[in-house]
Amino acid sequence: MQSALEITLLLLGASVLGVVVFRMLHLPPMLGYLVVGAVIGPFGLSLAVDSTATHGLAEFGVVFLMFSIGLEFSLPQLKSMRKTVFGLGLAQVCVTIVVAVAVAWLCAYLVPAWHIGWQAAFALGGVFSMSSTAIVSKLLAERLELETAHGRQIFGILLFQDLALVPLLIMVPALATKDTHLFQTLAWAAAKAVVVLVLLLFVGKKMMRSWFRVVVQRRSQELFMLNLLLITLGAAWITERAGLSLALGAFVAGMLISETQYKHQVEEDIKSFRDVLLGLFFVTIGMLLNLGLVISHAWMVLLLLLIPITFKCALVVILAKLFGNSTGVALRTGLGLAQAGEFGFVLLSQAGSLQLLDPLLTQLVMASMVLSMLAAPFILQHIDVIAMKLSANDWMQQSLTLTTIASRSMGQENHVIIAGFGRTGQSLATLLMEENIAYHALDLDPDRVQAAQAAGATVSYGDAARRESLVAAGIHRAAALVVTYASTSSALKLLRFVKETHPTLPVIVRSYDDTDLDKLRAAGATEVVPEVMECSLMLASHALVLLGVPVRRVVHRVQAARDDRYESLRGFFYGASDTGKDGDNAQIRLQPVRVSERAKANGMAIIDLNLAGLSVDLVSMRRAMRGFKFTPLTKIQAGDVLVLRGTAQALALAEERLLV
Repeated sequence: MQSALEITLLLLGASVLGVVVFRMLHLPPMLGYLVVGAVIGPFGLSLAVDSTATHGLAEFGVVFLMFSIGLEFSLPQLKSMRKTVFGLGLAQVCVTIVVAVAVAWLCAYLVPAWHIGWQAAFALGGVFSMSSTAIVSKLLAERLELETAHGRQIFGILLFQDLALVPLLIMVPALATKDTHLFQTLAWAAAKAVVVLVLLLFVGKKMMRSWFRVVVQRRSQELFMLNLLLITLGAAWITERAGLSLALGAFVAGMLISETQYKHQVEEDIKSFRDVLLGLFFVTIGMLLNLGLVISHAWMVLLLLLIPITFKCALVVILAKLFGNSTGVALRTGLGLAQAGEFGFVLLSQAGSLQLLDPLLTQLVMASMVLSMLAAPFILQHIDVIAMKLSANDWMQQSLTLTTIASRSMGQENHVIIAGFGRTGQSLATLLMEENIAYHALDLDPDRVQAAQAAGATVSYGDAARRESLVAAGIHRAAALVVTYASTSSALKLLRFVKETHPTLPVIVRSYDDTDLDKLRAAGATEVVPEVMECSLMLASHALVLLGVPVRRVVHRVQAARDDRYESLRGFFYGASDTGKDGDNAQIRLQPVRVSERAKANGMAIIDLNLAGLSVDLVSMRRAMRGFKFTPLTKIQAGDVLVLRGTAQALALAEERLLV
């Protein structure tokens, strides 16, 4: 009998090796966990014969996964995407479950030996209706397709699948009770869920903001993490005591925190727990896979692989067409959602543990799901090629789009290409027109493009982050390119294409702040305009003019800041309200450090500190004497306050060098 420690060490070592191999193959780590479990499990090498010691931790992985889904549950987002989420997404899940039940009934009628109950068919329908949020969202983000027409459709359906998991986790155990009063059992479970949700959402919501404020004001990362674990597991315990699932309570806890300003900080803090424990969950799922049994029934696995993929793809294509999407968008949406999903494993594991499904069927379904997820990256990688081959209209549409862009830009020379025609792009276009400078804008919002074209604007529907669109817009003849939207990933991809097609073309890139300033410059951006800093400059210039400072001097100061590439403005003092914002760890910040008599830096010259080696700048130095100015040779004294600039990690190392 292996001890809990031995099993844990074995799983950790095997998981590290498996994830490294799958990362090298550019495959999702989740598949690495599944394969590792299958290899070391009782049906593989039998290295981990007793996996009961890991089941508790693995269940926590699902808990933290549902907590993360709750964090993403945004009522405004759902409202803006309600047609896709509650129309297309609801139809896809419901039709899949209904068809699964119908097929099970038909099989039982035609081949009695294949009979499975409608309850088991319902559970299988829920399993097959799920797609992989982790795989699809990651690959779409890498391909910069989240904001495309098919990307929005895919994301909306995935969002409903995430939400549908909650009621399915409640319904499947009720179906497995073998109770003659099934509808009463379901109604009682729903009533308990409503009562618990009302208590948690209405009572918990009032308490959450004030309690989090108390915790955050203590300025302790350790306390913040402890509080986060307490809330997550506490809510899960409440729902479990009510006879519901642990995952439901975690989902509600995530919903409550998503309404606070600490959402992003919580996402970062919980991510490591979620990923590690969820990885352990997938390892335990893989350990249930009997490879010998699967190989001996390979034809059944192949059928369970091809039929659900083909059916789900066809279903989504048909539904997407019915909801008014073009054939190309519908095909891309169907191909993107054809694979199985991680939540399907959660439902399959639950149905198997409740003995709702035959063990052999569970094994075959699990194997087919693993194979479909292995195929997903290759399908998504060639989604455009497949869509254009399956639909001549889509190929024609893509060609027509590029031809339209090329025809509009054909007579242009030394023009400006505007990537994105939102409010910023339109303002830029207005100023260019006033100066009689030609421009050609590219935008992915068809309604905006249509309205702007009707008003006489030179704008085309097209993705500026595609090489073909840039060439069609006349990048070889352009005088400059301006990226008007703040997306670093898209800008980096665009800059790479510019370097390949027209390396001397000046490119101006917009960013939100200075977090990615150096990265964008290194990629080839001629100028990077951080909107936060430009806003600061404009506010300061107006304030200085109102205070009587000559306009010439104000203009000179603003221009000096820009010429200095905003160096004097980079970094700011962090407060409690800044914690948890996007890019928090990479953000440049300012931090004062007071030197005590016992500090290591006391008596040292500034140049000897070698702060530059830590990527930290000494912005200023305050000493209790009037008119004090420091030089690199100035020796530090006790009582001096050094104002340092750098990232949080760099500042922590610098403070350790100064004081310890």
